[in-house]
Amino acid sequence: MVDGAFYLRRANALFGAKAPKERAEELIKYCHRHLKSKAETRQLYRIFFYDCPPSDKIIFNPLAQKSENLKKSPQYQWKIDFFEELKKKRKVALRMGELSDGNAGYTIGAGATKKLCSKRMSIDDLTRADLRLEIQQKGVDMRIGLDIASVAYKKLVNQIILIAGDCDFVPAAKHARREGIDFILDPMWHHIKPSLHEHIDALTTQTPRPGSGLIDNLRSSELKSL
Repeated sequence: MVDGAFYLRRANALFGAKAPKERAEELIKYCHRHLKSKAETRQLYRIFFYDCPPSDKIIFNPLAQKSENLKKSPQYQWKIDFFEELKKKRKVALRMGELSDGNAGYTIGAGATKKLCSKRMSIDDLTRADLRLEIQQKGVDMRIGLDIASVAYKKLVNQIILIAGDCDFVPAAKHARREGIDFILDPMWHHIKPSLHEHIDALTTQTPRPGSGLIDNLRSSELKSL
């Protein structure tokens, strides 16, 4: 089970930007890496990918002082093409939530905010890179929780591997473990709260830690196959 927004952020940080088809193939291969365990034999039931359609809202850009049509942005078309590629993959199920884009808008990133408050930069120094588009998702966490509960209750699997980075899944993980499910979390080297270890059975990531040197050595060879 893959938190889509989380995976795309971490994959971009770990493996670099890629075209939609390449990113979709990378995702499948990354998930399949979890099947290659020396300690046990694993077979794939299904890859559940949770995300929301991209926003087609027209919003105001305060820096450019004009409205922008998000549907015409490169990011919009990239996401549409990425979902289409995933639909072609075997044993992949898309679980789509909704965007709460009624209050969508740009905010200033944390780094730029600190510089503004410390007077190390002025409003005139802001660039497009300092802005963050804030749009909340609806229904994604709920769908993850429902699917965890469903496959656990129906005994469809004996192990769940969740690729995510927050603690919203904890109630569902507790339920799955009570049903006898082995629950594994893959945070892709994202920092998680130590208390989360209490609610999972294992923690693993299928790529070397950033900065270890190994990921740079792999980037030109093994990571090309991801």
